[in-house]
Amino acid sequence: MALNFKDNEKTPTGRALLIVLLVLSLVLVATYSREDETGVLHSVQSAVQSMVAPLKFVGASAGAAAEGLGDAVEDFTATEETLNALKEQNAALIELIAQSEEYRLEAERLQALLDLKDAYDIDGVSARVVGRSTDAWNQTVTIDVGSEDGVETGLTVMGAYGVIGQVISTAPSSATVRLITDPQSGAAAMLQATRAEGVVRGSLNGLLYLENVEADVQVAVGDIVLTSGLGGSYTRGLLIGLVVSVDGKQGDSSRRIVVSPNETVSNLEEVIVVFSAKSKGVSSLASQLEGASNSQDSSTQEGGDE
Repeated sequence: MALNFKDNEKTPTGRALLIVLLVLSLVLVATYSREDETGVLHSVQSAVQSMVAPLKFVGASAGAAAEGLGDAVEDFTATEETLNALKEQNAALIELIAQSEEYRLEAERLQALLDLKDAYDIDGVSARVVGRSTDAWNQTVTIDVGSEDGVETGLTVMGAYGVIGQVISTAPSSATVRLITDPQSGAAAMLQATRAEGVVRGSLNGLLYLENVEADVQVAVGDIVLTSGLGGSYTRGLLIGLVVSVDGKQGDSSRRIVVSPNETVSNLEEVIVVFSAKSKGVSSLASQLEGASNSQDSSTQEGGDE
């Protein structure tokens, strides 16, 4: 079957209209290019632009507002995430700093114990304080070594600056130490300078008192007080403390001699249980104790002055 195609050729009228429009366009372009800014075609162009400009401004403003809103939402989300991340990092840094400070303080304490051990040539075992009594009548601490570590009742226990107490009971992996500041304690002692003997006793106020010293013995502030070893209660020649006060004169049988304790219960964290020791390091240890006491007194005074 034959295919029939429509005649798509343009009519004469259409062609004529097209030619007229082209000619008109050329005339308008030529006229526009020749006239100045005050010409008719330029005036028409300005009027049309004025009518369309508000529509363009509204569209641009709406687009900018939408874009700004999107940026604000994005910035808010990013800020919240950043704050959370910073908070986590800050918490981690604070924890790390606290741990580092604990390690530093522990290292200082352990180094002090090592210096003590070297100064006295101590044969013993180190221990951590794991418990404390809560009343003034029984000033005791519990340490984490016991009979399995060779600890026995009656052994001397030392802190970083000297004698702090004596083992009064043991278990396989722990032991109880009565502090020298306990009112029930009593340590046979002597003054290093004069070799005069007496007994150091604790008290409810935490002070140490040197008693039973003969009235004619000269005692001065700063004198070193050592364990005498009499009665076998404490290893001989270990530092107890320094005389800090003498209430009364030489020849007065009722004079009261106060000795500084080495450490308070709250400061005790690591100790050494002494199996045997020599007294060669007494003088240097006493100097360290005096320096530590002066530093503590100075800090206390500065805190009070503020």
